[in-house]
Amino acid sequence: MPTAAQRLIDFLARQGIDRAFCVPGESYIALLDALHAHPAIDLVTCRSEGGAGFMAVADAKLTGRPGVVLVSRGPGACNASIAVHTAEQDATPLILLVGQVEKRDLRRNAFQEIDYARMFGGIAKWVGEATEASQVPELIARAYAMAMQGVPGPVVLSLPEDLLAEACDAPEVPATLVAPAIPAPAEVARLAELLRGAERPILLAGHAFDRPGARDALLAFAEAWTLPVAVSFRRQDLFPNRHALYAGDLGLRNPDAQRAAFAEADLVLALGTRLTDITSQGWSWPAAGQRLVHVCAEPRFLGWHFPAEMALAADAAALIAALADEAPAAPAAREGWNARLRAIHVADTGIRAAQHNDGVAFAEVARRIGEIAAPDAIVTLDAGTFGAPFYRKVSWTPPQRLVAPVSGAMGFGVPAGVAAALRYPGRQVIAAVGDGGALMTGGEFAVAVARGVPLKMILSDNGSYASIRIHQERAHPGRVSGTTLENPDFVAWCGCFGVPVTRIDSTADMPALAAALAAPGPAAIVVRTSLAAVLPATAMRAAE
Repeated sequence: MPTAAQRLIDFLARQGIDRAFCVPGESYIALLDALHAHPAIDLVTCRSEGGAGFMAVADAKLTGRPGVVLVSRGPGACNASIAVHTAEQDATPLILLVGQVEKRDLRRNAFQEIDYARMFGGIAKWVGEATEASQVPELIARAYAMAMQGVPGPVVLSLPEDLLAEACDAPEVPATLVAPAIPAPAEVARLAELLRGAERPILLAGHAFDRPGARDALLAFAEAWTLPVAVSFRRQDLFPNRHALYAGDLGLRNPDAQRAAFAEADLVLALGTRLTDITSQGWSWPAAGQRLVHVCAEPRFLGWHFPAEMALAADAAALIAALADEAPAAPAAREGWNARLRAIHVADTGIRAAQHNDGVAFAEVARRIGEIAAPDAIVTLDAGTFGAPFYRKVSWTPPQRLVAPVSGAMGFGVPAGVAAALRYPGRQVIAAVGDGGALMTGGEFAVAVARGVPLKMILSDNGSYASIRIHQERAHPGRVSGTTLENPDFVAWCGCFGVPVTRIDSTADMPALAAALAAPGPAAIVVRTSLAAVLPATAMRAAE
């Protein structure tokens, strides 16, 4: 008779899960045994639970299936919690399997025991814990469904160590996902009338389009109805950025001209987004008096902050499909509106060339990557100031992917790049990371090297937690505290992985960037990045 662990792994394989990430632990040794030589699931052994979790999140973003990560109890689960938070903020399906203390020790403060319902209750969509082997088929099916349906997100399943090794004869439980709600014909007709009458509409596209086929549907819909498209926070790869209808993103520090223009919209069609604080520009947009149609798969995100003329608990792609039977039309004034939004976005994409004594402006590096990246390149980003140019100074065109943490979690970039390179070894994969994030989870680069996938790691070295330093200089000019980094020799550090290392110290070295990215196999590029290029002008004048 199969064990509970074997039943769990077999269920995941039947759902198309073909990869899982882990840091091994004795508390789930039976799961490791069930994965041994499993014909369908590749187990990736990582160097930290945070790195393993980030890999699972990135893999989920690229496949549309839940990322799966296995960790041990206590410290392992704590280390992995950053990935749970990232998956929740990013609306990404994630299944965290935690080896728990033995059944007899539950809630007795045993060695490394944590009550995971209390620990993860605020950031996971669902937390379950098995107390009998017979519960495992039901619980893993529920976990999968909860992670996938509605607004996707993370789930946690606690599995006592001894229970996993027990025989399980409970019947198989199928994965039953609730079908997306389809808007009523009257609602579709009403929305079509709103779209036909709007002179200054904006289509705000969110997480619901980050799945296979949805990007093409979004593009076709926007073109049919001549709707300008703005994307939600850090989702630039949802819509071709060079398209005449692309109006930019809703992110950090949008230009004043763009914010002012968006505030003039007479209809905001928010599709597949939760309208969180950054996308809504600090809860200020859509503004009072603007007509809002808000479409989100889960009703709990509708109407709680922004009153909507229409609030539809529906799948955004299903709504687009339902509108296919309506005849598109637009007022003549919309052409000028679309052109105006496009011009504002294009004006924000320029980079002012300047020479800096302390290194290269990383915006120049980002722009160069955008120029030479393959048509199907995948770029993964860590959090940090170095990443900002990738959002507004680089133009992305599907099937290119920009995989970045909506949560703003440092340490994401390199593990995400490893996961992307494992998933698509034939595509160009570039992981960009700062000197802060590099020493958090950069060791996961060893996984890419061991697996022989051609991941290119670009490391920005400016000796500072620069994004915090910028805030510090604005709030407390000249009082630098806690933001300076004493870095190792990153060229030597990267070389320890046994890969070619390219060093860029000035703009004269930039031609080497293209050569390094084009070379076969894994490689590292270390950029001496200018801090002066990003600090407020007042701080630089004070330092002179």
